[in-house]
Amino acid sequence: MGELGAWLAAHKEELVKGLLDGSYRPRAVRGVEIPKPGGGVRQLGIPTVVDRLVQQAILQVLDPLLDPTFSESSYGFRPGRSAHQALRKASEYVAEGYSIVVDMDLEKFFDRVNHDVLMGRLARRITDKRLLRIIRRLLEAGIMKQGVVIERYEGTPQGGPLSPCLANLLLDEVDKELERRGHRFCRYADDLNVYVRSKVAGERVMASLTRFVEKRLRLRVNRTKSAVAYVGERKFLGYRLLAGGRLTIAPASLRRAKERICGITRRNRGISISLERMISELNSFLTGWVTYFRYASAKSHLQRLDEWIRRKLRCVRLKQRKRGRSITVFLVSLGVPQWRARKLGGSGRGWWRMAGSPQATEAMTVQWFRDQKLVSLTERYLTLQH
Repeated sequence: MGELGAWLAAHKEELVKGLLDGSYRPRAVRGVEIPKPGGGVRQLGIPTVVDRLVQQAILQVLDPLLDPTFSESSYGFRPGRSAHQALRKASEYVAEGYSIVVDMDLEKFFDRVNHDVLMGRLARRITDKRLLRIIRRLLEAGIMKQGVVIERYEGTPQGGPLSPCLANLLLDEVDKELERRGHRFCRYADDLNVYVRSKVAGERVMASLTRFVEKRLRLRVNRTKSAVAYVGERKFLGYRLLAGGRLTIAPASLRRAKERICGITRRNRGISISLERMISELNSFLTGWVTYFRYASAKSHLQRLDEWIRRKLRCVRLKQRKRGRSITVFLVSLGVPQWRARKLGGSGRGWWRMAGSPQATEAMTVQWFRDQKLVSLTERYLTLQH
């Protein structure tokens, strides 16, 4: 921020002049690919600091004009709205008997936004041609990959502050069409769920909505990932809805959490970093994760996950001590009788089996992990319920 302040002090008038007279040209965004939870990669476009500043300034003008006109059923990237509000509303629909979901996946939405369609929708709301010209140039700025600038003719890449607002503007047309038809739905950015009472109705909605999205907005529906199904068979914003509207953690979310925990607690990492640092990294992830899933009925899931995490850490701690006398001394120091400690220390079993042994569990108890300041998912979850 200090460097930006110094740059603005020297170039502010030049920047303002360029924005007003039309000579401003945004630079290519930096292309960054990050792995997607379900496989594949997500393309981010990171603007330069100055272009990001310009986008933020435009957003502060557009947001008060556009946001009040958006649908009440749109929850993503809007002031005062959240994923949890979308989940609560979806839960209400299911509790009312709308237990079939039309789960529509837009294929690479942010990469496939048609610039002409988007600018046409924006021109209906904004009459300032200078502002429209700047936004189009921001959309058309190339993307730099491995030092090469690639021209862009479609898409509003994630990574800039303006992109979510423009996405909501384009998809608001879908929202309005669903409202016109009287449907119950929730949309969070490009994640759209429509709730109906029967599969027949759901198939009908999926077919007509697909035609609308592909013809009117020139977007593509991913037919492989989209589906009409009972709500319990799909996930929404990481949760799964059950009969009666109850929320629980989606299996895929649990799987991804375990993958993340495995990455933090890899046994070969235990050679190079302390258990204290590993627990600190774990706590940082676990605290945010369980806070997000605090509305799920998930106590038993979290208890099992806690047990698994403790076993992972026992595994790391035993490997840090190495086999033989060092493990024996460590276990004895934690109250395990010497003959039993020596038996485990001399064991030829694998580390995971050793971590599940009575000696390891007796030494590194739940209280021992509390003393190491490890966050308990179950305890944190129960605290969040009150």
